[in-house]
Formats: sequence, C-alpha cells, structure tokens
Amino acid sequence: QVQLVESGGGLVQPGGSLRLSCTASGNIFSILTMKWYRQAPGAQRELVAAITSGGSTNNAGSVKGRFTISRDNAKNTVYLQMNSLQPEDTAVYYCNAVITGSGGSWGNYWGQGTQVTVSS
Repeated sequence: QVQLVESGGGLVQPGGSLRLSCTASGNIFSILTMKWYRQAPGAQRELVAAITSGGSTNNAGSVKGRFTISRDNAKNTVYLQMNSLQPEDTAVYYCNAVITGSGGSWGNYWGQGTQVTVSS
C-alpha cells in the first residue's frame, strides 16, 4: 500500500556533502513522524534524525551540527542534508515513516536504503 523510496546516496570525499531524499507514495492519509536511520557494516541500525509532523527535529549526537532533517509535507518527502561527512558516516541510510491511510489503517514503513560512502 505504501512505499518509501530513497535517493541521493553515493560516494563522497571526507568533508563533502550529500542530500538524501525519501518520498512516500501509496495509500497516504497523513505522515506522522519521519526518521532517518543508518546501518554501517557489522553494526546495528541506529537512529540518525527524526522530524515530527509539526516540524520538531532531533538529531543523534554524532551528527548534530552536521546533518539537517527536513520535510515537505506537500510532496510526502523527507530530506537529510549531510555536511562535513566523515568516513564513520559510511552506512546504508534508511528512511522510516509512520503513515496513516484511508479507512483507519496504520503502518510503520521503511525505505529500501541508499548507500552513502565517505572515502578519500
């Protein structure tokens, strides 16, 4: 019913920037909290940033001051602007959203992930 599709990942040198996008489509009545997670090789998935439907944001301490999460409700899209990227930021980045649909449905959805590699 709902799919989240990420884009914007790639290879970047340390100190560089990338902007990730995640667009939701399908049976969407409203999108509540949207989040970005990441999972590095051999590590567990961790929360990077979150944004509520009202626009309140929270970032993990490791990315605070470097990453900015935002959303465009009209486009059902969440963004993650990543600046001053470092090798330790290398991971697969996943978007996540709690979405209500018509008829009272509810779901916690995940994107397929997009690879971010920070290397010289």
